[in-house]
Amino acid sequence: MTRSVRRTRRTLQLAGAGAAALMALSACSSSSSDDSSAKPDKSGTASPKLSGTVTVFAAASLKESFTALGKQFERQHPGTKVTFNFGGSDSLAAGITDGAPADVFAAASPKTMALVTDKKDTAGTPATFVRNQLEIATLPGNPDKVASLKDLTKSGLKVVLCDKTVPCGAAAQKALDAGDLKLTPVSYEQDVKSALTKVELKEADAAVVYRTDVKAAGDKVEGVEFPESAKAINDYPIALLKNAENAEAAKAFITLVRSAEGRRVLSEAGFLKP
Repeated sequence: MTRSVRRTRRTLQLAGAGAAALMALSACSSSSSDDSSAKPDKSGTASPKLSGTVTVFAAASLKESFTALGKQFERQHPGTKVTFNFGGSDSLAAGITDGAPADVFAAASPKTMALVTDKKDTAGTPATFVRNQLEIATLPGNPDKVASLKDLTKSGLKVVLCDKTVPCGAAAQKALDAGDLKLTPVSYEQDVKSALTKVELKEADAAVVYRTDVKAAGDKVEGVEFPESAKAINDYPIALLKNAENAEAAKAFITLVRSAEGRRVLSEAGFLKP
């Protein structure tokens, strides 16, 4: 081999070694940079600590389950308090559109939620979180032998319904229409709890309420299912309100309601999945 050829090969070997060294140095630098960027930036990433009061306007039928979820929320977020206004969804909606201070609205029907969304008083689109089905509540032991929706039309039977403007009343009328039945109640009540109370106090023989209310009443009433109720199942929407004074905590409460834990509490109360 000639001297010039050996010199050329030696030059190439040195050039290759230098390139390899540069690549290794570059890789090391890149790795160091990647490691640095992979470390979490602790500044500004933690969610703000929730505090203050969350005011929730909710359908009367949600009283037991929402009260339980409110207590759970307060335990999860020390320094917060959840206050409730339970009632007929239509009257709650009217209060909100008239300027009543509230952070969250949970209605017993899309129709009553629309009273608020039509006025653009919600922040975002309401989401259905549960559904509910009607049931007949009778006196304990069912002394009048009520076995169907048609039995409520018997002469002399004192029956109570929710007002037709209230979701439970609108659903009851829909069920009656499905069965081609006409019923004249002794009174129309402004929310489902008021209708149920009439039976609990023995001021009425029966009332058409939600299955969740029958379950919550325990042995104070007896429940009777009827097939027409399948034609009148109510969807329950929930929404953050536009003028919420504690929006962050309100959003967190809605998240709890829609979480697996929220669904568990609501399912145990007798609500159906959305």
